[in-house]
Amino acid sequence: MGDTLMTIRQMCDAFEVTPRTLRFYEARELLFPQRNGQHRLYGRTDRARLKLILRGKRFGFSLEQIRQLLELYDPAERNITQTEATLATARERLADMERQHQELGIALSELRDQIAQGETWLQNLKSGA
Repeated sequence: MGDTLMTIRQMCDAFEVTPRTLRFYEARELLFPQRNGQHRLYGRTDRARLKLILRGKRFGFSLEQIRQLLELYDPAERNITQTEATLATARERLADMERQHQELGIALSELRDQIAQGETWLQNLKSGA
């Protein structure tokens, strides 16, 4: 792809998103496509940003967190600040996800127990015990 500009349709096809999604990200100041009349044209930077947005969403980052992290992009300082902030945000998200995973494991175990008790109770009712 290189420095090739892509249309909104090409971006949608390449990243499996809808035009509405791209326009939404643009409205939220996450993407900044070039304009050629009514047409939006996306360059290499937009593609990189969209890849990071989609990854951040998959990991559960809020759009505001993603926007703040993207704003820290500064190749003049080798993106050290952006990387440090991203790592801190990722560690917080990982801790949240691990807590949720543990809570889900407990809920799954309790639900299995309830189902087993319900099945035993129903079986006893059917057998007349």
